[in-house]
Amino acid sequence: MSIKEMFIENYCPISADRISFTRQQGSDFAKQVADDFNPLHNIDAKRFCVPGDLLFSIIIAKSGLHKNMTFDFSGMVSDDVHLTFPQEIDESFDIKDDKDKTCLSVHVSGDKTHESVLINALTKAYVDFSGHTFPDILVKLMADNSVMINPARPMVMYQSMSIDLHTLTAETVTLKLAKTSLSIEGKRGDAWLEFDLLSNDKVIGHGKKHMLLSGLRTYEQETIDAMVNQYRDSKKNYQA
Repeated sequence: MSIKEMFIENYCPISADRISFTRQQGSDFAKQVADDFNPLHNIDAKRFCVPGDLLFSIIIAKSGLHKNMTFDFSGMVSDDVHLTFPQEIDESFDIKDDKDKTCLSVHVSGDKTHESVLINALTKAYVDFSGHTFPDILVKLMADNSVMINPARPMVMYQSMSIDLHTLTAETVTLKLAKTSLSIEGKRGDAWLEFDLLSNDKVIGHGKKHMLLSGLRTYEQETIDAMVNQYRDSKKNYQA
């Protein structure tokens, strides 16, 4: 399998052990692959952040897809930071920067594949789902719990993600939301999004995404509507 068969190669060269990202690469991946218009991924963002889903995509393209994988994020990655990625992962690996700071920890178990068709299909299905977390999923979850994030500083941080696959032989993958939950403690909320992975309408695995919501306050529909409209305007302007 050639690494060139991985569509992720269009967004950064993944053959090297140490990889860094420009703002353009991170922003293009967020908008073109994930359909994610989080302002943190804008090229001119003051606190620019490389999409966590880009790091996930590189890992499974480079190190292979295991039946059981957990990704724990421990810090935001800015542009031009060099990260060390493994060629393979035995049980666990910490993705670190030049200052030896861990940005992401990966834990794996079970069989592994480098089959590009499955890896590309899974990557695109998950990243598309993940990129639509706001507003498609989070707004309803916040409304149901009568809370919302701070509109002046909307902080939603990617904490972790896990996938458990029953098979590694599928060629098509779709993703379906199964369950959502939000636990609140003061101004902090932990959101869990559980999903099923399907191939030809048959469930081939499950997954879970965990996010931290900070600066929570009482839900206001008018304010949420303004946030959603601003988000959608950003998307329209980009696509114009």
